[in-house]
Formats: sequence, C-alpha cells, structure tokens
Amino acid sequence: MNGLERIQRTFRLQATDRIPWIPFVGVHAGKLLGVSAAEYLKSSDLITKGVIKAIELYRPDGVPVGFDLQIEAEALGCQLAWADQNPPAVVSHPLAEGVRLEDLELPSPESGRISIFMQACKEIKIQHPDVALYGLVTGPFTLALHLLGTDIFIKMMEEPQSIEQLMDFCNQVAIRMASYYINAGCDVIAVVDPMTSQIDPVSFEMFVAPHATKLFKHIREKGALSSFFVCGFAQQNIEVMCQCKPDNVSIDENIPLDFVKDVALANGVSFGGNIKLTVSLLMGTEEDCQKDALTCMDIGGTKGFILAPGCDLAMDTPMENLIAISDMVADPYQQDIVRNLQNDTAEIEELDLTSHWKEDKVIIDIITLDSSSCAPCQYMVEAVKAAVKGNEAKVEWKEHRIKEHKGIEMMVSLGVKNLPTIVIDGNIEFISQIPATHTLRDKICEHLQGKSLELIN
Repeated sequence: MNGLERIQRTFRLQATDRIPWIPFVGVHAGKLLGVSAAEYLKSSDLITKGVIKAIELYRPDGVPVGFDLQIEAEALGCQLAWADQNPPAVVSHPLAEGVRLEDLELPSPESGRISIFMQACKEIKIQHPDVALYGLVTGPFTLALHLLGTDIFIKMMEEPQSIEQLMDFCNQVAIRMASYYINAGCDVIAVVDPMTSQIDPVSFEMFVAPHATKLFKHIREKGALSSFFVCGFAQQNIEVMCQCKPDNVSIDENIPLDFVKDVALANGVSFGGNIKLTVSLLMGTEEDCQKDALTCMDIGGTKGFILAPGCDLAMDTPMENLIAISDMVADPYQQDIVRNLQNDTAEIEELDLTSHWKEDKVIIDIITLDSSSCAPCQYMVEAVKAAVKGNEAKVEWKEHRIKEHKGIEMMVSLGVKNLPTIVIDGNIEFISQIPATHTLRDKICEHLQGKSLELIN
C-alpha cells in the first residue's frame, strides 16, 4: 500500500496496514536547501526541490506543496513583511484602508505567487505520484481578517450583513484556489482557517459554516479529498467543523486528541494531529519526538487517524527528529521499544518572577507560538499594541514565543495552557481570544486602578 492509498483509505475510515504520517513541511524545506524562507517561497524551483528532498528524507504518506497562508491575501492587495525564518506576515488590510469589496477581483492562476505554487505542485506530482499531495487554501474567515483586520470582530456584531458579503467573497476565492490546486494534481485540499479559533460556535455557525460546507462540497465534486485545519484553542468549534462535512479535521496541541477523536468519528470524519511543534519537534531529542508521536498514535488508534505535527514545521526543526518519527511509524518493533522506555524527559523549571513585576507599571505578557508566523498570535499582539498606545510609560508588554526555550519557561511559570494568551500582572485574562481594543483597555484600566494609576485616553 503506497502513501496515497493509505491516506485515501484513512480519510474514508477504512482499514490500512499502518497509521499514515504527514509532516507539514513548509519553510523547513527551505532549510533543507540552505535558503531563506523568503527565497524559498518566491521560487517554484526551490519549492519543488525542497518538498522532494523532504519526501526522500522523511518518507511521508502525504506532504503539502507549501504552507503559506498569505498567498491569497497578497494576490488581493495585502502588503507582506518577509522574513528569513518564517512565512511572510500580512501588514496591511485593504478593506480597512479605503478599498471597497466590490473593487477586489477574484485571483486567477497567474495572480501574485499562485502560479509559483501551481507549477511546483505539477512537478512534485510527476516525480512522486504515490505520495498524497496537499494543496493548502487559506480559510475564508482567516482571509477575511487579512483583508479587513481586527475590525471584523466588531463588525460581526454591528454590521453582520457586510461581513456575510465579505465571507461570500473570501469563500469564492477559496473555491477558486481549491480548483487550481486540484487541476495541478493535488489529492487533498486542506482548508486552513486558524482564526476560527477566535470565535464561538454560534458565530461559527452564522458566518463560517455555510461557506465552509459549500467549499467542501465543491472539493468533493471535483474528486478530491478535504481537510479542515485549525490551530489554537478551537475545542469549542470541533463539532461544528465536522458538521461542515470535510473528510478530515486536523488540530494542534491546544486541543486534546482524544476529544477530537470522539467528536470526529461520531460525525464520520477522520482526524489528524497533534505532535508538539516546539517542545518535541523543535527543541526535543529524537527520543522525545518518538515518545510524543507514539502517544498520539496510541490515542488516535488505527481508524481514521493521521499522525502529523499540529501546524507547519518550524524552519530549524532538526531533520533527525523527523527521521526518528518516520523510522518508528514504519516499524512496529521500534514502537514497542519506545513504548517501554521510561519517560525521563526533564521537567521545565518555573522562573522566579519576583523582579518581573513592577509597582508603578502594569505588565502584559503575551504567550505565543510566534507572531511572525502564526496569524492568531500576530493579531493578538497587534491588539495589545493598539490598546497600550499612548500609555507606554504605565503599561509594559512583551511577547514570549514558545519557539524559544525562554518562552516555554515563561509559559510554564505563568500557568498558561493554550496559545495565544494575554496575561496581565500575572493574571490570565484572554485565552486564545483576541479582545476588542476597548475590552482590553478596560481590563488594563482595572489593573492600573489597583496601583492607583490611570490610563490616558
């Protein structure tokens, strides 16, 4: 049974010879070639070579063509900030800057960098027809936020009709992108919509579900399989995600895998996840990675489960860690060896934060994966910047990225369990929810008043 067949059968909840393995290789493939993320994501030749090298090293059952949720936004006029280690970040929102929705045109296969990814897709499929090729489409809600910015959360309440029109447009973009990828040879279309972790099930059902259901129906009618990919603490939306009728849901470490398993299988949907991106894959040893992966495999079981990291791999993820997982997935004997090893992984020690707090300032700590590569993290950091503006003398903020060991220590020391999270003077205030500016300012005011300080309007 080859990788494509294994993925197809797993998506359909049919028996396979083993659990399939999909490393979500994005800019990490650039690292394999020794080029920056910016160079990599602007070249179809480099993308092709990078993905093929990842296939040779990690022997996956499936692999994405790329992992860049800014492709559609860029084609629609959003400005990007490029980086050496991460995919680009959206730094402008056309609909918040005077552009009208009716002036936006649906992207063609030649718009922006779309053609780069389509060409890479065709070349990879020719060379590896037996590997399930994933085309990643930016989910309609995340694309809507790229185009409008965080005003979307207020307008969902105050101008729901305008948001419905925006969502319809963004879904039309997603449908086109899905068709482009399928025509280029992709077997699976993954609709990646991380910003849906920021809304409740009622809002999801109102603004996202009708469009996502239509999108997955289109993918099915085109003869491809589909996956609904979300990151962040989106546990409240797993049920409604499944009801949109994708073939698969995929999640990260913020959501318990056993919970997703029960909900997904009850809805006749396969599921995937959720090896830890940083603690295991980026910073752990080969043994740590094998233990984490095996825990996922034991929880996921042999029906409808796909082993994968929770999101795209950090660029500097050691290839030895991924090879170790690849070796174990294909070898039941090695799985038994890992299963019997004692879990002697060192615990993260809590920091002494005594000097971290200040009597004359409110301290805001933002725990993120990395705001330069994670959309929910980026918009949470932007929300804090906007709320603090003009009050920097009284309010001090800092982002702690768990891609760095210091960030993990801070996360543990503050008692944070989910990403992204805002902590104010040691109090966990906003868990994986981006607050409106006025809401966050009100909360900051409460803490300032406790220190006999006032916020400047």
